[in-house]
Amino acid sequence: MEIVMSEVWLMLPVFLPVLLGLIFPFIKCLNNRQRRIGYIGTSLVLCGVLSLAVICNLGQDASFTLWSMTEELTITFRVDGMSKVFAVLTTFVWVTVGFYAFGYMKHEEEEEKFYRYYLIVYGVLLGLDFSANLISMYLFYEMMTLSSLPLVLHSRTKEAVMAGLKYLFYSIAGAFLSLLAIFFFYQYGTTMEFTAGGVLDMAKVAGNEQVLLLVIFLAIVGFGCKAGMFPLHAWLPTAHPVAPSPASAVLSGIITKAGVLAIIRVVFYIVGADFIRGTWVQYAWIGLSLFTVFMGSMLAYLEPLLKKRLAYSSVSQVSYVLFGLSVLHPVGALGALLHVVFHSLIKNTLFLTAGSIIEQTGCKRVDELTGIGKKMPGTIWCLTLAGLALVGVPPLSGFVSKWYLASGALQAEIGFLGWLGPVVLLISALLTAGYLFPITMRGFLPGNSEVRYERCEVPKIMLVPTILLTLGAVLLGIFASPLTEALNKLIETFL
Repeated sequence: MEIVMSEVWLMLPVFLPVLLGLIFPFIKCLNNRQRRIGYIGTSLVLCGVLSLAVICNLGQDASFTLWSMTEELTITFRVDGMSKVFAVLTTFVWVTVGFYAFGYMKHEEEEEKFYRYYLIVYGVLLGLDFSANLISMYLFYEMMTLSSLPLVLHSRTKEAVMAGLKYLFYSIAGAFLSLLAIFFFYQYGTTMEFTAGGVLDMAKVAGNEQVLLLVIFLAIVGFGCKAGMFPLHAWLPTAHPVAPSPASAVLSGIITKAGVLAIIRVVFYIVGADFIRGTWVQYAWIGLSLFTVFMGSMLAYLEPLLKKRLAYSSVSQVSYVLFGLSVLHPVGALGALLHVVFHSLIKNTLFLTAGSIIEQTGCKRVDELTGIGKKMPGTIWCLTLAGLALVGVPPLSGFVSKWYLASGALQAEIGFLGWLGPVVLLISALLTAGYLFPITMRGFLPGNSEVRYERCEVPKIMLVPTILLTLGAVLLGIFASPLTEALNKLIETFL
């Protein structure tokens, strides 16, 4: 009976949001907006509480198999340390941004469709987090692309359709590269189950090392598409500006982390870090990550559109995480996992503040925001604190993660890349200050260019979630020790 109940508990967080999203349009009693909002809000809270209950109450490595295609190919869910980190983060952000959307989407067309897919994607993401093997992860990875596509296409303008197609084509290209690698992992591995340290059968690998290294690199590039890593990054700055701001927030803060999780699973739970340490794959991965960090920051610095600037910023910041993983050192991995959490909170805050600004003022360009701090003080203070954290000003969260990223690079035995990495991170931080701080400075200190200020702060339903995310970005940096200790214990299991 205990096993059966564990299976039921593991299934509910994944499939309940999907079911609630699918039946949403067919519930006849939801005939006005207030009832629909009540349904969505209750669904988000219920599913969030349920997912946290599963994470907290089920034992380590609790699992169940939903479907067996063959003896080796199964759809299996498992709760382990890595899935807990990503599932908790996904739940907190998804529920918080969902309540912000109640205010933002009020004036948008086809609001019900947005909420329907928003619920579905939440369940799919939890399925990805709880996947116990490569086949399960790949299935939910593809479902994530298809179910999140309507969020990009929501406005159905020509620009949105083209952005959606770009998002789809890039995602499919990346997924195909990864699928090719999965075939090889099946051939040369002892199992498809995620196992800390890797599952390669070295007797089978002998003589085929170079071929396997090539497909590992293709898997990193393929899954790196969702994380916005060069060369498959271009979908991100195209899709974010056209999507509603709540969708832009979760695309940047959570869905990009799905690519990070997939790379973690492949490198540390299928291949094993020792197999690629010191090879051309590691150095190429480091090189692509650092190039993306610099390129994204430079493009963000030059971009005049607010949401597109933040999108290029995500291209850069998520590759901070990939760089920390690529050095294959415990300290670097700690910095990477910390930045997964911190960047999600920070970037969701920034996109929500951008959405609030656009919703209240109609201003989409950075040069139109002179005096905005006097008009929307709460929103701009959240943007300011999140910007300080993203730059890495101590003692805020971004400083903590970047400290460990730089320290890990210097301690890892990766030659000149050990000092080049911190240099690139520092240059990127300066560029980040260059594209975020002027918004605050011109917003609060407009000089003589603005003589009259009319308050236009967003409603509390939009401001409170933004403040909660801001507090998370600030307080997790000031009180980082508990999270750091927990992540260190997790890293000891696979690196």
